[in-house]
Amino acid sequence: MRIIILISRLIAGSLFIFSGAVKAIDPLGSAYKFHDYFLAFGLDVLQFLSLPLAIILCTAEFITGFCVLTGTRIREGALGMFILILFFTPLTFILALTNPVSDCGCFGDAVHLTNWETFGKNIILLIFILIVFLNRKGIKSGFRPVTEWAIVSVAVLLFAGFSIYNLIYLPVIDFLPYSTGTVIKEKMIIPDGAPVDKYETTFIYEKDGQKKEFTLENYPSGDSTWKFAEQRSVLLSKGFIPAIHDFSITSMDKTDLTESILTNPGFTLLMVAKKLEKAGPEKLRKGFEAGQRCREAGIDFFVLTSSGTDRAASYNNGLKFCQADETTLKTMIRSNPGYILLRNGTIIGKWSWANLPEDMNQLKKSTIN
Repeated sequence: MRIIILISRLIAGSLFIFSGAVKAIDPLGSAYKFHDYFLAFGLDVLQFLSLPLAIILCTAEFITGFCVLTGTRIREGALGMFILILFFTPLTFILALTNPVSDCGCFGDAVHLTNWETFGKNIILLIFILIVFLNRKGIKSGFRPVTEWAIVSVAVLLFAGFSIYNLIYLPVIDFLPYSTGTVIKEKMIIPDGAPVDKYETTFIYEKDGQKKEFTLENYPSGDSTWKFAEQRSVLLSKGFIPAIHDFSITSMDKTDLTESILTNPGFTLLMVAKKLEKAGPEKLRKGFEAGQRCREAGIDFFVLTSSGTDRAASYNNGLKFCQADETTLKTMIRSNPGYILLRNGTIIGKWSWANLPEDMNQLKKSTIN
């Protein structure tokens, strides 16, 4: 039985630590996932809780996993883990049935699972957690209670600090398709022979007041007694989707700048502000000043946003404002605003609003190892 308990601790503790860690690396990505769920369930009023909940959840997962794996305050850790799995297992079952968001986000952007895969994972994990929970009183750590609480408290503070660091200065590991070193055009390629979306199409025809479904093989072609009513298409399987499939940049006058930006042999700095009105005036001011310094240093500078033309025009600072899809901007960089340096369509540097270099000539020295 001891071996079973030990294996259960290793599996449950390691998975919770991993789940919490990848969320802490990208807390803003986890916040976006909470935001998606609130929208899907009509809970828009709770959107302000997205980021706090993201940090609380990743910390809770990591600490309960840490406690179970190390045996430090394992009673509390096992109880917390059991409560979490009891909450998320039925929730993921509902998500699997309704599929409001295709990816649950339980492992951030590091590992993508469907909602059914997540539910299955939780069912299996529940068994190991239940074993640990029922045997938690027999597991000893070897430390005094006060020492255990001190260890857990330090772990909570360090982990929360790690999450906040990634929030301010960008994730220490970039799981996004726009990571440094990426050649954007290469990530947009659809290989020859790649699977395409498959649909089942049915046709509804009406005759003598009655409606009947037909397929492409048996619909009443040439029979004028049947009158066409409607057509239905159901997606049977998704085709190949390239890692980058929605990268498009247009000027405020609707000129497509995507190709010119991706083929520019010089340096291009993109200031990504998914919503100008939410970026904060001080952050925007510093970004616009960086844009002016880029012009002096011979670096092309574009402000990418999903905000409307009126909002962009209100700044009237001589910089080039462009529009892009908000979801794309969120995927490009986890900062509002954030900065991406391109050369020949290759990403050679990324910075948040907090650590963009003051000297724009310093950007030209950026290299990819």
